[in-house]
Amino acid sequence: MKNLFLFIFVLTTTFCAAQNRNAKATLQVDGVCQMCKERIEKASIKAKGVKIADWNVETHELKLIYNQKKTSLEDIKKSIIAVGHDVEDMIATDEAYNSVHPCCRYRDEVVQDDHKNDKK
Repeated sequence: MKNLFLFIFVLTTTFCAAQNRNAKATLQVDGVCQMCKERIEKASIKAKGVKIADWNVETHELKLIYNQKKTSLEDIKKSIIAVGHDVEDMIATDEAYNSVHPCCRYRDEVVQDDHKNDKK
């Protein structure tokens, strides 16, 4: 009986230790401008447990620091696609995508070209 109790204790302790309070992750998120940056970062921070969210307009990389005990990457991605931005392996619904400002329609090649020309 003591061995069983010890085994359960070790298993539980190992599982709890495997969850990181300051986990780091990088995601690819589609967007084209500063308005997109604000929307993406705000949606990320709304996911409980996200401490830092920094999206780069040039590389489309979202760097995160989050508490795995409070949230998961899946939940963070869902929060981002809910505001209209595609994330790596998840696509925002047409309704969510159409809710973004017209200058943020990153799927539209004309909008992408306009933002490329603005950077020059």
